[in-house]
Amino acid sequence: MTNILVSVAWPYANGPRHVGHVAGFGVPSDVFARYERMKGNNVLMTSGTDEHGTPILVQAEQEGLTAQQTADKYNRIIATDLTNLGLSYDMFTRTTTKNHEKVVQEMFRQCLANGYIYKGKQKVAISPSTGRTLPDRYIEGTCPICGYEGARGDQCDNCGNELDPTDLINPRSKINGETPIFKTTEHYFLDLPALAKANLAWLDSRHGWRTGVMNFSKGLFKKVKPRAITRDIDWGIPVPVDGWIDNPNKRLYVWFDALIGYVSSTIEWARRQGTPDAWKQWWNNPDARIYNFMGKDNITFHSQIWPSEILAYNGEGDKGGKPGKLGHLNLPEMVVSSAYMTMEGRKFSSSRGIVIYVRDVLERYSADALRYYISIAGPENQDADFTWQEFVRHNNEELVSGWGNLVNRVATLLHKDFGAIPSIDPHDLTDQDRALLQETESGFDRVGADLDEQRQHAALTEIMRMVGDVNKYISDTEPWKITDQARLATVLHTAAQAVCDLDLMLAPFIPDGSQKVWEQMGGTGTIAPMPKLVDVTDLDNPDFHYPIITGDYELGKTVAAWKRHDIVDGTPIPAAHPLFPKIPPRAVQEELARFKSAMKARKEAKKARYAKARAALKKAQEQADKPEQTEKTEK
Repeated sequence: MTNILVSVAWPYANGPRHVGHVAGFGVPSDVFARYERMKGNNVLMTSGTDEHGTPILVQAEQEGLTAQQTADKYNRIIATDLTNLGLSYDMFTRTTTKNHEKVVQEMFRQCLANGYIYKGKQKVAISPSTGRTLPDRYIEGTCPICGYEGARGDQCDNCGNELDPTDLINPRSKINGETPIFKTTEHYFLDLPALAKANLAWLDSRHGWRTGVMNFSKGLFKKVKPRAITRDIDWGIPVPVDGWIDNPNKRLYVWFDALIGYVSSTIEWARRQGTPDAWKQWWNNPDARIYNFMGKDNITFHSQIWPSEILAYNGEGDKGGKPGKLGHLNLPEMVVSSAYMTMEGRKFSSSRGIVIYVRDVLERYSADALRYYISIAGPENQDADFTWQEFVRHNNEELVSGWGNLVNRVATLLHKDFGAIPSIDPHDLTDQDRALLQETESGFDRVGADLDEQRQHAALTEIMRMVGDVNKYISDTEPWKITDQARLATVLHTAAQAVCDLDLMLAPFIPDGSQKVWEQMGGTGTIAPMPKLVDVTDLDNPDFHYPIITGDYELGKTVAAWKRHDIVDGTPIPAAHPLFPKIPPRAVQEELARFKSAMKARKEAKKARYAKARAALKKAQEQADKPEQTEKTEK
């Protein structure tokens, strides 16, 4: 048994998460975690909402809430959506807990003591209308390297190069379109150059990564410079240094603190289990394996920034040093990043209304339908486009007509002709029967090999290919025409075993539907445990309450392991009923109409924000001019 930590990127709590988000960090991580549990490994899957930084303040201002109220609101919305999607987190928490703050400050202090954090100055972008610091990602302009017009202040998604806001040509705020002003202020920096050699050596030692992810990660080291890890802001974790800890306008950079959530979330899990040191099984055990799941735009932070933070804490960069109270922390085994998912041919953008929120999909369609679509047609290795036409087609033609109808046909015949799994003589099996049984039993090895290598699309494609073969077997044998009871029993027993094999293979992908199929085929117990949302009290602050996602995912020794489970003769088969709902074709046009309406509404809201910003800037300028006018009048 291996200790596997599935560390999932932290969704930002300034709004509901859309399909593009969960296609990157959500569904792929859950498929992998469920598969590893079925293999018998000791799996811990953790994450939480990322709640600090300027975007929270911007959203709070727009909604007339405080920053904490905004974080509370979207933390619950996001946690609810991810629970409903069936993501099996052992601990889904948040970055505004006292536990997280303590762990972040411990990491900072040890990195500082080891010499990898130092004080310096840099130019920061300021909003002229609000006077608020703008985060790098909220500034866009033209890339000075490749000329791409939509480059962000931290990197260009077109050429992949890291940038600073001051590098951009014609920089503008993504919040309201105004041109930022730049001011030099004092900050703490993470000395990435002093950690680059060790970071690159770690990358060179990794195997099995997606080619694009590895190439991009190594490309980050062509030019490495220090990065500021503090910001001029009042919403975030205090900087644990004398003269800074009490400064209300200096906080740790949101990304520095959020990445450390990978450690703090496991510590919270352990503390809530009543075994406060249990987290060390994954972070201090050299035989443990850590997998990070995220979207393409977060590769930089997971293959350069986060490993550098760990190396700095361990004292393993050019300057040496030693680990702090948390002990020597493990570096990730693999960074698993998906490409981008677009929406009807356009880049996902909540601000422009080019979005479909997870909660909206789940209100109208099943979680299985969304999980299946992401797994079979998502952005695993290359960009993919979410279209309602394809969403409906994949559900109706594959999940319903292919798999659902197969289960329904086999269960209906079993219930009608025998009422249970019939007993058979193995000597009655024909070559055709044996070939099908051998195919689905060996399928565990083929599908498992793909899942081991993060080829989830290939794994699901192979399962659905076998579904087609079982359907063909039913069509070829025509059990509804068989009058010989012994032969009929053999055919239906063979088909039932194949269906149960495939159902177990599908459990990581469509857990809710797989549990229903298991029960339809007479199975007992839970083969696909589901998460639950639980309200808890902060471990270190009795006045702070919030929801967590957790669950009991331990699988029985004889049920749901990643292998064939022989069906049991005489097991009652209940009357069959459709398990996967078909989506009416009219849904495509209905969803496209909603999409266009949302785009129009967002466009109007954006115009209003820009107008408000211009009015505020004009008023500020007028007020700044008044003293001058008064002075001239007096003279």
